[in-house]
Amino acid sequence: MKRIIFFVICSIFIWQYSYAQLGTHWKKIRHEVMFGVGTSNFMGELGGANRAGSKFVRDFEFKSTRPTFHVGYRYKLTESWAVKAGLFYGWVHGDDSFSIPDENAEVHPENERFDRNLHFRSPIVELTANIEYSIIEERYGHRYDLRRVKGKANKPNLYVFTGISAFYFNPKAVWPEEEGGDGKWHALQPLGTEGQGIVPTREKYNRIAVAIPVGVGLTYLLNRYWAVGFELGARYTFTDYIDDVSTTYVDPSIFDDPMAAYYSDPSLPGWQGSAARNQRGDNISNDFYMFLTINASYKIRPRYKGAAKF
Repeated sequence: MKRIIFFVICSIFIWQYSYAQLGTHWKKIRHEVMFGVGTSNFMGELGGANRAGSKFVRDFEFKSTRPTFHVGYRYKLTESWAVKAGLFYGWVHGDDSFSIPDENAEVHPENERFDRNLHFRSPIVELTANIEYSIIEERYGHRYDLRRVKGKANKPNLYVFTGISAFYFNPKAVWPEEEGGDGKWHALQPLGTEGQGIVPTREKYNRIAVAIPVGVGLTYLLNRYWAVGFELGARYTFTDYIDDVSTTYVDPSIFDDPMAAYYSDPSLPGWQGSAARNQRGDNISNDFYMFLTINASYKIRPRYKGAAKF
């Protein structure tokens, strides 16, 4: 009987010690680096879902999806809170040709967008600083299955985040050869396609802007140091010119450059919607983009003497 009591006491002590070590594991490994690949998607004035100028994810168009890459660094403040710095490099794209016209309707929102015939692509280089809160805190189960003391299973880390981002963009479009162009992609901001820099009341937009990231992520530990997961983040930007489209058309005669005149109004023949002061974009809502990445992360092992070994 004494042996049984002694064994039970030892088992409880070992279990409590193991749990305590797991509970403070985050303090010993606070630093984490990560990298990932994924997709980006843009929602603005161009293209979008087959409905009239929808907002947010209702305007999602799968054909606009482009790749993105990500590296980052995370530091745990507490078991539930962390801060993260990240660098994203991706592309966004939009094209009015994605809007499917309704041939049976004389007036239809998709017909208007299709006939407008605008398109663009742009890199997105984003530096972001986020704060994360873990709804479910990650836990790596202890490795021992003692008699009557079952080893604990891994717990994923489910977190939400927000912060602030600064990003660079540079919208470009093709000047078609059939329109007298060279068939190459050209930057649109220097041309002032809506009269920026030409019309006194319209200044050229800055190609560096600010955004507020909001999203959710999940990671799962493969061992003490390596983890995999995903992250979905939306960017609410403070610019409406990622696609170079925001306000109204201008009189094409103000342009000395034939390329600028074409890009200001590449609408299809017969469309009457591009007269000066007619709506070209929607400056009520700013542009929006999002990243979905699959990530791998590595917790940096402490190097100081006496660091816990797991």
